Amino acid sequence: MKKITSLRSDLYFLLGGTFLLWALQSILRAILYWRNDELTTDIPVGEIVNSFLVGMRFDFIVIAYVMIPLVLFLLYPAGLNKKIGRIYLIIIALIITFLAIMELDFYHEFHVRLNSLVFQYIQEDPETVASMVWNGFPVVRYLLIIGFITGLFAWLLTKISRYLDDKTQGKSLYVIRCVAFLVVLVLTALAARGTLRHGPPLRWGDAFHSDYLFANHLALNGSFTLIKAVIAESHKGEEQKKWLSKMDMDSAEKIVQKLLLTERDTVINSEFSPVYRRYHSPVPLPKKPLNVVFILMESFNGAFVGSLGHDYGITPEFDKIRKQGVLFDHFFSNGTHTHQGMFASMACFPNLPGYETLMQLPQGDTKFAGILKVINDRNYKSYYIYNGDFAWDNQNGFFGGQGMQTFIGRHDFINPKFSDPTWGVSDEDMFDRAAQELKKIPKDQPFFAFLQTLSNHTPYALPDPLPVERVTEFGGLNEHLTAMRYADWALGQFFKKIQHDGFYKNTIFVLVGDHGFGTNKQVTDMDLMRFNVPLLVIAPDILKNHDATNSIVGSQVDIVPIMAGLLGGDSSISCWGRDLLNVSDAGFAMIKPSSSDHTTAFIQGDKLLVKSPNLPEKLYNYNLKDVDKTQVISDEVLQQSLSQKLLAYIQVSMDLLLHGKAGHE
Repeated sequence: MKKITSLRSDLYFLLGGTFLLWALQSILRAILYWRNDELTTDIPVGEIVNSFLVGMRFDFIVIAYVMIPLVLFLLYPAGLNKKIGRIYLIIIALIITFLAIMELDFYHEFHVRLNSLVFQYIQEDPETVASMVWNGFPVVRYLLIIGFITGLFAWLLTKISRYLDDKTQGKSLYVIRCVAFLVVLVLTALAARGTLRHGPPLRWGDAFHSDYLFANHLALNGSFTLIKAVIAESHKGEEQKKWLSKMDMDSAEKIVQKLLLTERDTVINSEFSPVYRRYHSPVPLPKKPLNVVFILMESFNGAFVGSLGHDYGITPEFDKIRKQGVLFDHFFSNGTHTHQGMFASMACFPNLPGYETLMQLPQGDTKFAGILKVINDRNYKSYYIYNGDFAWDNQNGFFGGQGMQTFIGRHDFINPKFSDPTWGVSDEDMFDRAAQELKKIPKDQPFFAFLQTLSNHTPYALPDPLPVERVTEFGGLNEHLTAMRYADWALGQFFKKIQHDGFYKNTIFVLVGDHGFGTNKQVTDMDLMRFNVPLLVIAPDILKNHDATNSIVGSQVDIVPIMAGLLGGDSSISCWGRDLLNVSDAGFAMIKPSSSDHTTAFIQGDKLLVKSPNLPEKLYNYNLKDVDKTQVISDEVLQQSLSQKLLAYIQVSMDLLLHGKAGHE
């Protein structure tokens, strides 16, 4: 057989390595498809095939960048060192495979490809994160899969390399090598762009070729999106400036005031803030101050709450309790993680692009005029009772800075009935301790108690034996829904324990989910069901003239104004929501997922506008009870109106945050 030159050997090695990396990423995409097959039932086969074809372009972008060091070796007179090249490509294959296998459960949980959320978890307590991963996922199985795939890649690459070494003889002319280098460099540059079009290179928005969200996500490459997240973090300041220059500030403030202010609001100092105001409740100040118990339920997804029309038997206790108050059935979380639910609900400040982890950022050190200001102005005692560690998400620092007085967390429980080594004690233990603490408060002392559940969280460690039946009919969601059913049971036990206590009839109860979770139906490009949560408000005598179900649209930033209205009298607030019990329009909500994804949405009535970077806006008519009826609609006037409201809402709130005016003077 004729011997090939060393240059041909080098080129064949590059070509073989490129092919193996492409095959590897295609196989990993197929595994991601298999892991989330429940999301594909309504997607035509043609759309899935197209996802793989579009995905090849993103794969080749990753391949082009990782091959650059080897391409540069073409200029070396002696050619590529195949041994070094093999080691390098095997390491790259290991990294790509590790990220892809890690992404299997990441996507299954959050319905997003790898992004800055990865870093947010890494920056938290490493011991807790490691425990969550070890106890919540099949780590050993995944490591074996990673080892097998990487080993197979290494074996094939070694076979190719040795074959080329055996067939190599002599050296090529250096001038020919230089020409070959230039040609390969140009091809690599074109592959790194991912497109032959003029203008910008391939962007993540180019993956959105379909009306099916999972088909679009499948076309992306997890390594690509993770790298983009790193770049986005380094350019965060530039992204903020874009949001702050959408329209002139006077126009933006007028839109915001029209959205937020009612006839019962009086702006305190318009030069300081257009939204810091005194809210005059329609309820007179009671002779005896009302207590407040605010319960934030972990992952309490509205798609599985019986009272919201989804009778799967997951929330029987909540469904009983809801008969005592008003249930908001078109309510949404402002984000998709607990920390966003906490600051939106307590500080009534929205989840903004670039500030999804506000409680951990310097800008979070602001005196927000939320519920803690309202109750501290009235000399209430405040309690924060939680299963877990207050160091997580800087809860102790953030809420302590807002004026929270008493913290009771995982390290304050003695001989709990059940303790999860990852997160803390069970929901049952947390509610039992809350019942005990509330009983000890003097009758003449008004109090605010913030109770937060945690058991409905990976790794879903629950007491054994379980006091409820395990969920078995929802496939990959069984563990999640079993934990949700258990949390619901613990909630019911709490209400049974306290309903005959002296403080019960003099207490406002507010129950809300911190966020939802991914279901088998990805509704709109925002994956709407991850945001839909129930809000239940119970108040003695005050709500008897209100309908048992309220369908106005709202989000967690509306909770503080609702509580302020029920407490009666006047309250000074800087909330980005309204007292939904005392407005008569269709309502609105601004929502945004976690991480560096700057996709945002504005909901008004039964209309939803989704705005994503580098993609056209989409206007939907959505339906929470029958999600299959949700569809894209065309209404240019309405779309323009909602777009202006969304932009003004983000622009003004971000400007106030950056200038230290998001709270009170």
